[in-house]
Amino acid sequence: MKLRICSCSVLAFSTAMFAVAMHAQSTGTALQNSSGMSSAGSVSAAAMPAAGSSLTAIPEDFSKLKIAPGFLLDVEVYDEPDLSAHLRVGENGNVIMPLVGPIHVAGDTQAEAQQKVQESLKSAKILTNPQVTLNVVQYVSTLVTVLGEVGSPGRLQMLAPHSLLDVISLAGGETAFAGGVIQVRHEEAGKVTTASYHYGRSSNGDTISGIMVHDGDTVIVARAGIVYVLGAVARPGGYLMQEDGKLDAAQALSLALGTTIQAKTGSIHIIRRRPDGTFVEFGLNYQDMVNGKVTPPQLQAQDIVYVPVSKLKNALTDSTSVISAATSAAIYTLR
Repeated sequence: MKLRICSCSVLAFSTAMFAVAMHAQSTGTALQNSSGMSSAGSVSAAAMPAAGSSLTAIPEDFSKLKIAPGFLLDVEVYDEPDLSAHLRVGENGNVIMPLVGPIHVAGDTQAEAQQKVQESLKSAKILTNPQVTLNVVQYVSTLVTVLGEVGSPGRLQMLAPHSLLDVISLAGGETAFAGGVIQVRHEEAGKVTTASYHYGRSSNGDTISGIMVHDGDTVIVARAGIVYVLGAVARPGGYLMQEDGKLDAAQALSLALGTTIQAKTGSIHIIRRRPDGTFVEFGLNYQDMVNGKVTPPQLQAQDIVYVPVSKLKNALTDSTSVISAATSAAIYTLR
């Protein structure tokens, strides 16, 4: 006997399956519900492969996802519908399990929380060998503000806490004007604390890869300080105090490509601004510094290193004219 399949039945079946697939896709595309929380279904829809792709992309946040207050968990106990429930994680990090009571799950991964529920049912002698499936139905996203010298400053929304190195990368990385210090402001119980970390583009990121940034934190990448080198140098201008934020007089003159033939190297001037707005000036013998007789002094942000020319009458021999020239100087970055 030959089995015949009616073409109209095949067409009807295919149409029905297409309608079911379209309905499932349309119900999973909402990124947020009315309460402002994202749902697990929405993440699955966002992670769906493009048409023609055979791979499913899963957000890397899922590997680091820790349950936090506000999460909604779907707990199913096999063959025990009375024990299965949707449980909201409270502010204290607990869920209230039927017949068991509070179970602390905040800070646990999905698998760890599932194991805790199983052990609680067993230790309470409610079930001898409970089989529990736990899924995150709704999660609370992590919001971090990144300001300063990064490619894309603003607020970052993440599924789980990330390291400071990851946050800087997600914000577009540091700009060419970034300094060597990153600040992280954290508020807890109404108290704000600020921590500073040193990081340079030439490093491999070990100094900040272990620093975790949490929900509500503010990351500030400060601009590097500027030192001005003016007068009889090959490339006068402003130079960023990058990497570790330190720069001495010899390094500053090197960045300016050295002095010119007309330079009066016997009396290089360093002009520094005091906190009260006034300026102080002190001299430095260039030849003694080059010959190692004196240690190159460390410079501070906004310092001006001025190399006068040998001519007695020059427009920039007085400090006031030098300070005015610094305002219009070009800024150079070290490559």
